[in-house]
This record gives sequence, C-alpha cells and structure tokens, in this order.
Amino acid sequence: MTTRERFKAVMSFKEVDRIPVIEWASWWDKTLNRWRKEGLPAHLNNAQDIMEYLGLDVHKQFWPPTVHGPGYMSELTDEGYNKIRPHILHNEAVSWFKAEIEEWAYKQQNQGVPIWLTLEGFFWFPRKLMGIEEHLYAFYDTPELMHRINEDLLAFNLKKLDEFCELCIPDFITMAEDMSYNHGPMISQALFEEFMAPYYRKLMKKTKEYGIDVIIDSDGDITQLIPWFEELGAAGFLPLERQSKVDVAAIRERHPGLCLLGGFDKTVMHLGEEAMRKEFERLLPTIKQGGFIPSCDHQTPPQVSFGDYRLYVSLLKEYAILLH
Repeated sequence: MTTRERFKAVMSFKEVDRIPVIEWASWWDKTLNRWRKEGLPAHLNNAQDIMEYLGLDVHKQFWPPTVHGPGYMSELTDEGYNKIRPHILHNEAVSWFKAEIEEWAYKQQNQGVPIWLTLEGFFWFPRKLMGIEEHLYAFYDTPELMHRINEDLLAFNLKKLDEFCELCIPDFITMAEDMSYNHGPMISQALFEEFMAPYYRKLMKKTKEYGIDVIIDSDGDITQLIPWFEELGAAGFLPLERQSKVDVAAIRERHPGLCLLGGFDKTVMHLGEEAMRKEFERLLPTIKQGGFIPSCDHQTPPQVSFGDYRLYVSLLKEYAILLH
C-alpha cells in the first residue's frame, strides 16, 4: 500500500498492513538547529527531504497565505479594517503556488503521497488581525466587524478551495483554529454558534461536495468543543495535546467515529526508550481500533536530541504494525 492508501484506509476505519509513519507538523527551528550539530545533514532544508532522511512517510501540506503585508489592525473599527484590507486575503493566494501544487498533485496520483490543505478558521483569522486580547473583547464590543471579517474569510476560503481543487483534490483539509487552552475553549458555545458556526456550515457544504474530510486543528483541551464541530460535519481533530490532559481513548469512547491524529506526548521524547514505549502502549488500544494515526502532539521541542528522535521514529515504526 502507498502512504496515501494507508492514510485513507486508517481514517475510514479499514484494515491496513500498517499505519502511516508520519509527522504531521514540522519541527521547531531550534530543534533542527540542534539536530544539525548532532548529525542531521545541513543541506536538508525542506520538510519532505527531512522526512525521507528520517524514514518517515512523506506528505505535503499547502497553506494559502491570508496576509501578504501589514495585517495587524491598529484600531478595531471598520476604518481600521479598511486600512489593512488591501494586504489580506489576496486573490492570487493559490495561483502563486500553481507549479508546486501541480508537481505534488502528480506525486499524489503516481507515488501515493498524501496532500493536505490548510485553511484558516473563523476564530484563528480575526485573532491574527486583532491580537489575542482585543479579539476576545471584539465578540462583545464590535460584533458587526467580527461578522464582516468572517464573511470575507468565508468568501476567500471558498474561492481558494475551488482553485486548489482544480489543480489537486486534497486528501483532507485542516482548519487552523487554536481556540482552546489547557482548561477548555476560549469562548462559549453561544459565541461559537453566533460567530463561527454559520460560516462553517457554508464551508462544510462545499467540502462535502468535493468529498474532502475536514480535521480541526486546535491546541489545548478540545474535549468540550468536539461536539460543537462534530455537529457541523468535522471528521476529526489534531494534535490532541497530552499536556492539556487530552486522552485519545476517552475521546474514542465518547466519539467512536471521530478521526484522530497526533496524541503522542512530546514531553517524554527526551526521557529514553522506556518512557517512549510506555507512551506508545497508552496509545496502542486506540491505534488498534482504527481511525487514529499517532504522531507527536505538536512540534518536537529542542530538548529532544537527534538520537532521541531517531529512537522515537524506530519505535513508531514498530508500533505501526501492531494492529491486531
């Protein structure tokens, strides 16, 4: 089976020869700087070359940029938004990468490389423009502005999705949100329903037309918000951060059809083989159930040596075949 075939089969709860051995997120720059001093060849600069060198299964992410100039609102008003509007949500955000998308579309079809598209979500993008604190106040202080921004983002996402799919149908889409912290969501369900859900419903309608699963990317404790997104049609979640007490087994029990990606506690990766094996054993029952691909629960931190990481990859390969 190819990596793409394995990915699609696992996420459909079908049998595979092994699960994909992937790292969904690239590595911290400080981590790579350390590894280059410890044996990682200096000429390996892009994520796919590093994946191949480390023996990981190669995949490719595309993320159309939403900001291409000054993108921070100095004042939370229509006038403040008007000032930055020419520098965000550019019409050419997909066509800039047309040749690269076509190159990887060929690899998707002929070499079985999974392709995934990331779009910015209706919590992430306004916060990106406003800043964290200002964004949280804006739900109450400038609700009309919040809707205006998300209406523009929806139009952008729908158009970029169509343009991307003309070149390549991605195997899945992640929505960048990061709307939870270690004690749960940053907003209430009522605010979610008012300011986010209407736009997601329209976007999800389009993704369903293309037959593309949507996976929500949010750090922190996502437990409470899972049903919010599940009701809208989301297929799964990542990165399932263990530091925020996210438990993949508990999520699977409550949401048996949910696709899960990540979940491996990055804070044990520098503690040696016994600690890493213990973490894989914690995840193994859910691995065997299907619909779950274990991976580092966020970017690998610089405390992890090059030797530590190579050991992690070897263990990941070992547990990737323990399916029965």
